Amino acid sequence: MTSKTLFGPSVLGSLTLSNRIVMAPLTRNRAGAGFMPGDLIAEYYAQRASAGLIISEATQISQQGQGYQDTPGIYTEAQIDGWRKVTDAVHAKGGHIFLQLWHVGRVSHVDLQPDGQPPVAPSAIRAETKTFVNNAFVDVSAPRALEPGEIPGIIKDFRGAAANAIAAGFDGVEVHGANGYLLDQFARDGSNTRVDAYGGSIENRARLTLEVTAAVIEEVGAQRTGVRISPVSPANGISATDPQAQFNYIVEQLDEMGIAYLHVVEGATGGARDVAPFDYEALRRRFKNTYIANNGYDLELATARLEQGLADLFAFGRPFIANPDFVERLKAGAPLANLDMATLYGGGAAGYTDYPTMAAPVDA
Repeated sequence: MTSKTLFGPSVLGSLTLSNRIVMAPLTRNRAGAGFMPGDLIAEYYAQRASAGLIISEATQISQQGQGYQDTPGIYTEAQIDGWRKVTDAVHAKGGHIFLQLWHVGRVSHVDLQPDGQPPVAPSAIRAETKTFVNNAFVDVSAPRALEPGEIPGIIKDFRGAAANAIAAGFDGVEVHGANGYLLDQFARDGSNTRVDAYGGSIENRARLTLEVTAAVIEEVGAQRTGVRISPVSPANGISATDPQAQFNYIVEQLDEMGIAYLHVVEGATGGARDVAPFDYEALRRRFKNTYIANNGYDLELATARLEQGLADLFAFGRPFIANPDFVERLKAGAPLANLDMATLYGGGAAGYTDYPTMAAPVDA
């Protein structure tokens, strides 16, 4: 087996992907008025449509779910129409795209919340992290604990957002259960000290992730549903005492649901792969469908893991920002362009749609 295998087709649910390379979700803060994606966002994703699968930037399911300025939503008709331009542009280039469904929970600020209310969380524990609001990085606001009677509304918002994504032309949706956001906050005992049906035991802390996923499946089908987790990532101040047991259980339940894929951030999000001990092969053994491996991958590591049967698809994040033709560059062994950190969040076309492709196309 050679590295070319990464560039061959792969089946994902009812889709046949052109290759095994996934563009990971990347927050870029370019949404316009009404938290709506516009023509610039459509151009950005179309430029990267040679990825076997694009997973969109995290997209809030409600205003309450927003945690950063200028991030897009999927809860209004205008937002659906805006996203339709994106999906049409990607499909016109022969690509496939899923929408990542997002509720940030406590990783937010009162200036972003409806009527300036505190962000919501499983428990009233402030996150040790910052958010991007009013064009600056600031400490997140102190949250309040969700009342039991509010939780069905959160599930309903995920369901509605999934339906809206399909109406907008997406090929499927990814439930964001990673990186210290709401579902991850419920799963971890460092952020969840509840004593009701959503706290305490491993099963209770997994409950919201599983109920949300079940609702999304009921709405759009298991073959159009994926879930992202990050078992040991400390992103956004998250922590847990026994992540192996917690996520072994979550993955066992997701496998029974028959979701199309499991997307796993291995290690610290955007950081070290060995940040904490964890047996990712245990997750792989528990999950029968497509396993997407994420974090710190290059061609050599992805090829080795594919040959070992430890993953099916491989997600790359920041390389796609500066290299719209990342797949072609990887295939050719060509050098990668450097990322301009100053234009990573917010702004316009600069550092977004103006990164050049290679001068000459690569032969198939």
